[in-house]
Amino acid sequence: MWFLCVFYHRLLDFRKPEVEALAELFGEDESLQWRLPEHHHNDTPFHFVHLSSEEIAQNIAKRSKYDSFSPHLSSFSLFLTRNGASVGILVKGMYELWGEGTCYEELKDSIESFPDSRKLPFLASDSTFRISVETFGKALTFDEQRERINSLTYIPFDVNLKNPDHNFFIMEMDESEENNGLQPILQRRIFFGRELKSRTYLGPTAMDAEMAFLMANQAKATSGKLVYDPFVGTGSILVSAARFGAMTMGADIDIRVVRDGRGPDCNVWSNFKQYGLPMPVALLRMDNNLPPWRSGLNEIFDAIICDPPYGVRAGGRKSGGRKILRGTVDPYTVPEDKRTDHIPSTGAYSLVECVHDLLHLAARMLVMKGRLVFFFPVLRDENGSEVKFPEHPCFKLVAVSEQILSSRYSRVLLTMVKVEPYSQEVEEAARLMHLEFRENHLKWLEEGHIHSSVFKPSDHSQIRADTKSFKDPKPKYRGKYV
Repeated sequence: MWFLCVFYHRLLDFRKPEVEALAELFGEDESLQWRLPEHHHNDTPFHFVHLSSEEIAQNIAKRSKYDSFSPHLSSFSLFLTRNGASVGILVKGMYELWGEGTCYEELKDSIESFPDSRKLPFLASDSTFRISVETFGKALTFDEQRERINSLTYIPFDVNLKNPDHNFFIMEMDESEENNGLQPILQRRIFFGRELKSRTYLGPTAMDAEMAFLMANQAKATSGKLVYDPFVGTGSILVSAARFGAMTMGADIDIRVVRDGRGPDCNVWSNFKQYGLPMPVALLRMDNNLPPWRSGLNEIFDAIICDPPYGVRAGGRKSGGRKILRGTVDPYTVPEDKRTDHIPSTGAYSLVECVHDLLHLAARMLVMKGRLVFFFPVLRDENGSEVKFPEHPCFKLVAVSEQILSSRYSRVLLTMVKVEPYSQEVEEAARLMHLEFRENHLKWLEEGHIHSSVFKPSDHSQIRADTKSFKDPKPKYRGKYV
């Protein structure tokens, strides 16, 4: 069955992978397909998606209430659902399309040709409806909206604006030139369809929280699954996974974050308590470079979701301290009487080494078909050269979603599925792949320090001495900045 999927116009590279992950979570087989409306660019918010049942489409489109957040915990301004197991964060709505056209005369012909067997269940005398008008790239006055609704009088509906049985939408795009970075619309298009699930919104949202939910959806977090974050920090990723019903577990090298936070009422644990979510199975002080898992312990996590440190907000750290890592002093044992308040020494932890350790951890600890979802930073090459991402023999890369952060710097969300069991032979093959990746990768990434690449222009001749301004020669497409 073909449905009209309408997206929010933000995080464009994340939209289809999220729907595909949720469709698989809800039991979709290989029948999922995409196609564009006529004369539409790939970045349009309107896409046709083929799914095996309306139930799957409804589950993807399910939108429930968003809760407001504590002003003391801005990083947890999470839009949590009170009802339903999952939320399509970037799906504005899913519709059964009754008709489309370039004008309202064509729309009428299309609606009238839509099979009566599909229309009649919603046209019964005891059925009520409401029609809403939405536009993209334009605005309509109230009178213009009413005029468009009145043009549909040939459909025998019984109006109930407050509590309708069914919601129908007119969605309109006008032809336009390129405007504010958006792709030009070559031809006017009008859609009319039945919404599969109504939505209610409460409270503000934050992009960090939205991204955490997107990552949880990509990982197919749901009830009965165990999700692990090896760089847990303040726990926003685990909060989103817990909201979808998953059991959670986290670790961080900074014991102050895991144990103390900002106090007894402002820490990782209090975030779960605030939203009435099940507490994590465990929060551990752990070094991703020296994990303490006992030998023989394998395949216990259903998903690993994380945002590894890559040197912009906070550089990666590993156990040992600079002197120990350089070999100038020998490792030492902390005296028993000082262990309670001891904060272990740490040294620099390069991104390449961090990602290698992460892939090794996931290969060993994820169940078969488990998912690894993590961010990876990249430079936006003006020459358009292909970016080489980390690889591992156990994993298949299924989604790459770019989030543009500046004119020179992006991060991509990599979603990998475990397709091969872990073994010593696989570990050796992965080590060789890591060495090749490290050798061929950019020097700034190899050192795990990207400040100069992010904050300094590549061509200093473009900086004018009088204004100290920098003119970026790379054309920007604003749609991916939001």
